[in-house]
Amino acid sequence: MSVRTKLAAFLESSNTTRFIMAVIILNAITLGMETSPELMNLAGPLIIMIDRICLTIFVIEILAKLVAYRFNFFRNGWNLFDFVIVGVALVPGSGGLSVLRALRILRVLRIISVAPSLRRVVEGFVTALPGMGSVFLLMALIFYIGAVMATKLFASSFPVWFGNLGLSAYSLFQIMTLESWSMGIVRPVMEIYPYAWMFFVPFIMVTTFAVVNLLVGLIVNSMQDAHAEESNAATDSYRDEVLHRLEAIEARLSEKNR
Repeated sequence: MSVRTKLAAFLESSNTTRFIMAVIILNAITLGMETSPELMNLAGPLIIMIDRICLTIFVIEILAKLVAYRFNFFRNGWNLFDFVIVGVALVPGSGGLSVLRALRILRVLRIISVAPSLRRVVEGFVTALPGMGSVFLLMALIFYIGAVMATKLFASSFPVWFGNLGLSAYSLFQIMTLESWSMGIVRPVMEIYPYAWMFFVPFIMVTTFAVVNLLVGLIVNSMQDAHAEESNAATDSYRDEVLHRLEAIEARLSEKNR
């Protein structure tokens, strides 16, 4: 077994995965502690040292993967994700790039590539994006129609909420999220337009309860499909391993019979 193969096996082992996950969690805690002036005054050098140790471990892991997988490293989307996250953390956070210091918290996202359950969620979401595009287009059409109607109906009395197409779309988005929609917008409108509920209630029913649930359904189905594919792949791998062992046993028995 070559050195690269041994290194790849070490990186993919469960112990290494648990260790990297623990480092990610520790790093997330230290990054949160850096936002507290009291904690930084009390133990600032220690917190910064732990943060740099965590970053060093991440860099060593990426370099080890580059040695083990070489160019195959960049064929894996999750490896690219880790490479970008760690690369952003290495950018100097001084001068005009000081805003990038806030992006160091993105290192916490590395737990997605380490935890299989989180990885399945993201893969399911990405798989659902094509179907979600059609749903978003449908929602955009509904919002456009609703914004035009709301502007023509209520702009004269409520210019702050429905004065133009953009304001109407924003107000309708607030209504869709059910945030202060009744007492904040709809009831004041109904004091002047008593039948305004005939516009707002169907809009809420269509957007909040129909379209949004359709998005959730697409994501759930995609996650189930991704989980099924992973289970099938694990089953196929186990079956191939069993068949390989059976063939080896048959070969040994044939040699003994000879």
